[in-house]
Order: sequence, then structure tokens, then C-alpha cells
Amino acid sequence: MTLVTLKQVLTPCLHDGTAVAGLVVLGWEDAQAYVQAAEAAGRPVILQAGPGCRAHTPLEVLGAMFRHLAEAASVPVVTHLDHGENLAVCQRAIDCGFSSVMYDGSALPLADNIARTAEIVEMAHRQGVSVEAELGYVGYHQGAESVGTDPAEVAQFWRETDVDALAVSIGNSHLMTQPGAAVDAMRLAAIQAAAPGLPLVLHGGSGLEPALRRELARNTSVCKFNIGTELRMAFGVALREAVLRDTTRFDRNQILSETISPVARAARHAIDSLH
Repeated sequence: MTLVTLKQVLTPCLHDGTAVAGLVVLGWEDAQAYVQAAEAAGRPVILQAGPGCRAHTPLEVLGAMFRHLAEAASVPVVTHLDHGENLAVCQRAIDCGFSSVMYDGSALPLADNIARTAEIVEMAHRQGVSVEAELGYVGYHQGAESVGTDPAEVAQFWRETDVDALAVSIGNSHLMTQPGAAVDAMRLAAIQAAAPGLPLVLHGGSGLEPALRRELARNTSVCKFNIGTELRMAFGVALREAVLRDTTRFDRNQILSETISPVARAARHAIDSLH
């Protein structure tokens, strides 16, 4: 069994110049592909169930699916709730077998974000589960604007919550279909100085050039990159090709199975950009 916590896979990254990919799962085929890619690369992987995934598939099913893949994998696998809305959702994920949860209080005032995050951390740590939180706000491409993480708030946030990882806003953005996001290096350096030893997370990893991801992994405290959009795009291309390859086919399992290898190749590319 190779099910591990977020803390277990991120702590070594603070010292070895690597980062771990948090890969956004939408279904069985891409989850399989991500584990295959991680095994081929010999790297840990974080399987992430975000709000979109959870709207389609119950947490109970996702938890069992993720744990099944983790138990059979030859590399460490973190089963991670992404963008958990509140304590109840985080507790439910833990009950369903997730080894890590992200509580997203980024839209709240600082004091409220700290209070709610601390409550979830205390609950999760008591059950041996890691917690990621967000400070600042990572926006959405052509949508909600980002709010940069304030380095002056970082030390207090870490001290009063004891989170295992912190998602920060330094120019990254969700749902970018092309890389091109510019990282605020001065803000990142100030965040690191405020909380040395705290693993940092960048959501919106698809918006960062692979070379930039590798540079950040090697030279900063960014230990986790969330990557989803580029993998969904790879899935979409593979699915369309599979459907059009033979328009008389109607067996969904046969069609969907042909997406696994192409998505695994895209996931391997993402994983390899982090070490």
C-alpha cells in the first residue's frame, strides 16, 4: 500500500529541488493515467478531487477509487480533496479515506480564514490527515481577479493554523489554456522569508511554462503544482480522436479506454517538469 499524506511527499521537496504534481481528476480514466505516469517517472503523485469532480461523482466513490489506485501503485499516492468548502466537507472526505484535504478560506477576512483553517487542521491532524490552505486569492483566467498573497500575513497564518502546505497567489491563475503567467518573484521571496520551511503550493500550474515550473521547484519552497487544464485538454483531444476513429462504435468503455495512454503521456510531461 502506498497511500501517503501530503506532508509526507512535500517535506522532502524542501531540500531535494523537486516538487510534486497535484493532478486534477475528473474520472476513472484520467485517474488511471495519472498513476501510470507517476509510476513511469518514479515520482509520487497527488490525485485531486475538486468541486467539479465532486459535483459529478460522490465523495464516497472517489475515495474508494483513489484508495484502490493508491494501494496498487508502486509509487507514493496522496488522495487529496481540493478546494474543500468547510469543515463538514473536509471531515466527510476524511471519512471517505482521503489522506489530505485543502480547505479554501481565501475569500474570507484574514481572522476568519485563520480561525476556520485552524479548526480544520486540528480535526484533520487528530486523524492523521494533512491540510493545505490558501492565503490571498488565486483567480480564474477571464474570470475572478486574483488577490496577491500578503507576505506580512503569512507568518501569522502559519503560526496560528499549523497548516502543512499553503497555496499562494503570486501571478498564477486557474484555467489558463496556454502558459504565460508571470510569477512575482519578489512577492514569492518575501513569502518564503516569512515562513521558512513551509511548503508552498501554486494552483493554476497549466499557466506556467514547464521551464518555469522546473526552476521554481529547484530553487524555491514551491513544493506542489496543481495541474488540470492542460490534462483536460489532452483528454478532450484523445476522446474526439477515439470517437471519430470509428463512428460506428458505441461501446463507451472501448472509446474511453483509448484516452488513457494519451493522457498518461501528458501527465508524464507535467510530472517531469517538476524535477
